[in-house]
Amino acid sequence: MYQIAGYIGRKTFKSVNHILDLFAFTYRIFELIFQRPKQGRVLVRRVILEQIYFTAVQALPLLIPIALIVGSMLIIQFARISTQYDIGTTMVLLIVRELGPGITALLVILRSATSVTIEIGYMKIFHEIDTIEMAGIDPIRTICLPRLIGITSAILCLFIVFDLVSIIGGYGVVWVFTHIHLGDFLGQIAKAVTPTDIIVGIVKALCFGIIITVTCLYHGFSIKKNITCLPAATSKAAIECFFYCLLINVVISIVFYL
Repeated sequence: MYQIAGYIGRKTFKSVNHILDLFAFTYRIFELIFQRPKQGRVLVRRVILEQIYFTAVQALPLLIPIALIVGSMLIIQFARISTQYDIGTTMVLLIVRELGPGITALLVILRSATSVTIEIGYMKIFHEIDTIEMAGIDPIRTICLPRLIGITSAILCLFIVFDLVSIIGGYGVVWVFTHIHLGDFLGQIAKAVTPTDIIVGIVKALCFGIIITVTCLYHGFSIKKNITCLPAATSKAAIECFFYCLLINVVISIVFYL
């Protein structure tokens, strides 16, 4: 009994310490946003643009088909029970509030977040981080800050694209390939969308971007000199990102809608 209690206590302290480390790491990165040194601005901007291109632009060929499938299937299913539910309100509830931010975050975790952990891990293993520090350059500013801004901006853009493609594109797919009568579908969507829905979506996208980036960077920097630690750290970072995003998603929904 005492061994079980001791194990639970140790795991609890370890988890709390890990979360506090993530908060401290986040604060360290955000601290640099308000500093504008003249040196390195071009490099930081270039890395931000490269990260946005990799995370957002190159993900569009995958995001758009997923959005079309999700949007069209939801419209078809709820069109059958339109007498029981307002299809416009239902689509806004599912896509704008929940599925849009969630699927976007999951796509970024699977595609970009793991890449960030692997990239930082290799830089750590092959002493590139040490070389940057020996040159008098802050790796948090040149490596972490651009990726935080780039991934967060990319998630926000992907969230907007997912919502528009799911609703408008899904409606187009249903209108072209089926004989389902949707009536004034777009008008119902316009009436159902409220400023709160838009704000919640933006807040979720921003929080997901920060959580995903910080978690993956932290696990990348925590890798020791052994390359065999890289797969485990990458897997752990992806699972943590997914769990934290689910938790934050629930908290934000409770704060705004209850």
